[in-house]
Amino acid sequence: MASVQAFVPNPFTPAFGKVPAFMAGREQITEDMVQAFAGEGGDPNLCSIFVGARGTGKTALLTYLGQQAAQQGWVVANVSAQEGMLDDVLQRVREAAAHLVDDAPKRRLTGIGIASLGSASWENEPASGANWRTRMNGLFDQLAEADAGIVITVDEVDPALSEMTELCATFQHFVRENRKAALLMAGLPHKVSALLSGRSTSFLRRAFRHDLGPIASYDVEEAFRLTVESGGKRIDDDALAEAVRQIDGFPYMFQLVGYRAWNAARLSPAICEEHVRRGARLAREVLAASVYDATISELSKNDLAFVRAMNPGAGEKTTRDELKTRLGKSSSHVSTYRKRLLDAGVIEEGLDGSFSFALPGFGEYVNQRFR
Repeated sequence: MASVQAFVPNPFTPAFGKVPAFMAGREQITEDMVQAFAGEGGDPNLCSIFVGARGTGKTALLTYLGQQAAQQGWVVANVSAQEGMLDDVLQRVREAAAHLVDDAPKRRLTGIGIASLGSASWENEPASGANWRTRMNGLFDQLAEADAGIVITVDEVDPALSEMTELCATFQHFVRENRKAALLMAGLPHKVSALLSGRSTSFLRRAFRHDLGPIASYDVEEAFRLTVESGGKRIDDDALAEAVRQIDGFPYMFQLVGYRAWNAARLSPAICEEHVRRGARLAREVLAASVYDATISELSKNDLAFVRAMNPGAGEKTTRDELKTRLGKSSSHVSTYRKRLLDAGVIEEGLDGSFSFALPGFGEYVNQRFR
């Protein structure tokens, strides 16, 4: 009787922001950042912005880099761009550095009594009303005694948030004062562009910008195989080739296809091509609901018309002249919405000037939704 394979946990991680078993295609970024964390400060990588469309792995990369920084002795504050962000930074630093920072309130003497043993009365000093920069400087001063610095990671940057502007404007003072500080941010292309165009945040234009594009096929293949093997299964060559084709370089799709294919294989010791195909069908449904629907909802009427005009046949490239004809609009109109959709990470422009979708399978999705 054939032995029944023991249950093995799924090694793929499609959950939001979860660090994958293997960070495929981001080796140069991670190597540069780890080297920056190991230095004495001043490395330009310590102020970096990671830019990409939904599903390109921005949050997972921020999480991974925060973990790497912590291993190098940095105190890490992971926050999202939302109301209360600056206070959250302070609390996350104090929490992570509780063993290094004296957070007890200062006390002052309020009276002395004369008695046989003597007596004194004390009370805690009220908060000084110091602003965020001053309170952060107090933490920097205490951490400097242990040669520790602070890494702030901000996910989903929002240029409309006043605290986002304050953080960026204040960070440049940390740099000027030689504080051991790092600022790593991630966001959608159009949000990052708007942030960089602000007057109070103009210094960020000198930050290192990392555009998170598709992962090369050979990186996908190697990381997919290693992830499967790390979970105790095998994958045959045809199945691996099919997985690479279905993933098409998209990090979120990598995790979705792997997760669903692994589950399709159940207790089988190996993932076959049919498991991958079944997993990919389910993955596309999740991708449409979690990424494509949200992307479409943010497009204006003219954005959407541009997208639909690009797509008479899913997967085809489209030229500027074809768009002018299909839309019945001027070249300036095409240029305006080309820029908007490039900034949103929906389309990309080839060296020959043709346009294609930046998100894998998005053309098929548009055809099905608007046919």
